[in-house]
Amino acid sequence: MPMNPPTVTAQEHRVTVINGRPVFYDTPEIKSAKNKLTAHLLRHRPTERNGQGVRLVVKWCFPRGVHRYGEYRITKPAPDTHHKLYNDSMKSTGFWKDDALVCSEICEKFWAEIPGIYISVESIEEI
Repeated sequence: MPMNPPTVTAQEHRVTVINGRPVFYDTPEIKSAKNKLTAHLLRHRPTERNGQGVRLVVKWCFPRGVHRYGEYRITKPAPDTHHKLYNDSMKSTGFWKDDALVCSEICEKFWAEIPGIYISVESIEEI
């Protein structure tokens, strides 16, 4: 999905206390990032939700600027903070029935000429 990848992560949600209980909510930046991902993912969603285990290979490619093409991005955000954002978006757009079905994930981030998020979804058949 060619795009400028969001740098906000799902971990940046906020909490407030209502009637003595914590209530978590997304900031406008997180909502915007989720909407952006959802809009791009809707163009690629499968006809049926996957009901078996999946392996994801995800490559986050950020605009390279002064960096070398293909060089690993070693600045924030960390790859593990990205996965919640796109996993939730992939579930809500119909890629699978439950996030728990993601049983293997490789996530890398690079500097690139063409920024975007490139995702390969492979079904893992049960033995």
